[in-house]
Amino acid sequence: MSMFKKLLASVGIGSAQVDARLAKDSLMPGEMVTGEVHISGGDISQEIDEIYMYVITHYERETNDTKVKEDCILLKHRLSERFVLQPKEQKAIPFSFRLPYETPLTMGRQPVYLRTGLDIKNAVDPGDSDFIEVLPHPLMSKVLEAVKEIGFHMYKVDCEYNRQLGRTYPFVQEFEFRPNGKYRSRLEELEVVFFLRENECEVLLQVDKRARGLLGAFEEAFNLDERYVRFRISNADLSRSTSEIAHSIDQLIDRASR
Repeated sequence: MSMFKKLLASVGIGSAQVDARLAKDSLMPGEMVTGEVHISGGDISQEIDEIYMYVITHYERETNDTKVKEDCILLKHRLSERFVLQPKEQKAIPFSFRLPYETPLTMGRQPVYLRTGLDIKNAVDPGDSDFIEVLPHPLMSKVLEAVKEIGFHMYKVDCEYNRQLGRTYPFVQEFEFRPNGKYRSRLEELEVVFFLRENECEVLLQVDKRARGLLGAFEEAFNLDERYVRFRISNADLSRSTSEIAHSIDQLIDRASR
């Protein structure tokens, strides 16, 4: 019977089970992720090499004129050392780690989830996945609200492969806006990319001008109609009004779009 149970456990039947329970599932980049991992022993004792938790998202990459989605591990957090889990034993292991500052926001259809698993020797590793909501950091919210106040409306958010702009990871999250008001005739779109850190956020604006005449068509064909603007916003700027920040950004866009 014992050998039969070991055989079943090796293919996941009657094996240990894992369940991650988060203190909360709505977080901001840079916020602490806390909770407990609950482990239930199976029909036999099993040696657990480690308990791990991944933070995972995906991004789009163009390959042979086709866009494909690729997974990206943002973080791997190890929860425990090796131990033996006895039959029917119940364990609860607390965890706490910081959500990476470059975690994309779950706007549009962008997923971010936690994958928890047990690394069990000679057996199928049981796992548990929990989707989380990633909300804008206050610095990001300040910029997004300011851009809207200038007269832009957001129409698309996605994560795109970009080795040039990507830093820790091979992608960036792009917030794409279309212009209203005074920029309607001057700009095709405005793209915003954030590089969030602990106390500040670097912001990259890609100003895409409208093509005008033969010269404009030439510039558009060679991406010469795009201008890049960088600026930083820090925690000290959170006390400034959105209108003040909007005015500063408006000046930058106005110069870049001439």
